[in-house]
Amino acid sequence: MTKLDLTPVEEPHSSTLLSKVIAQGRYETRITMTNGEQLLVSIILPLLALTGLFVTGLFDTVDGPSTIDIATPGILALSVLSSGLTGQGIATGFDRRYGVLQYLATTPLGPIGLLLGKVVAVLMVQVTQVIVLGGVALLMGWSPNLAGLGIAALFIVLGALTFTGLGLFIAGTVRPEATLALTNLLWVILGAIGGVVFPVADFAGSVVIDYLPSAALGNGLRSALIDGSFDGTAFVILTLWGIILSVGTIRWFKWR
Repeated sequence: MTKLDLTPVEEPHSSTLLSKVIAQGRYETRITMTNGEQLLVSIILPLLALTGLFVTGLFDTVDGPSTIDIATPGILALSVLSSGLTGQGIATGFDRRYGVLQYLATTPLGPIGLLLGKVVAVLMVQVTQVIVLGGVALLMGWSPNLAGLGIAALFIVLGALTFTGLGLFIAGTVRPEATLALTNLLWVILGAIGGVVFPVADFAGSVVIDYLPSAALGNGLRSALIDGSFDGTAFVILTLWGIILSVGTIRWFKWR
């Protein structure tokens, strides 16, 4: 028989924070992708919205971009809203209710690592959403401006951070039942009149809507994927919202 070497290591160490965050992100992603309700909100509903806009030709103009070119960036923004706000908000709210969060926060992952893991999970889900929604849009005739793909990726990452922060802020400060109601209500409001799917200029009072994170994400993606340009104002607004919501989540999140 081979003897086991039971000599203590000279420099014991654990995994790095990055590897822990990625492992937690993979776990959260598996949970999301096997949850029928999460798939409905994250992929199926945005896909139905994309199909509906394409069929109706709502944004068609004589000389401007086609409906599918205008709608696809907005639907991608809606998918970020879905996975960050609704998906993580509801899941975290009920994890908090059953004591799962309090337990995980005491592990080597730590509170900050747990929150970052949830952001990673949203980004992993977002990759699937972009592949599915983008693939369907291409079949419908979508022709994105290739010069803006990198800019669009930047806005998607920033949007994921911002709306995950909003979802976690709600989940960590109110009861799970209220989290369910608030996140779904915000998803409907921001998706319908928050400048996500429909350009802000289409609404009265657009000056106020323009400063919402939903409008900033929608405007940023439309500028990138339609014109191939970088919307600096939208980037600053979305960044400020991301910072505010992240700080608020860290400061007021309740683990029980």
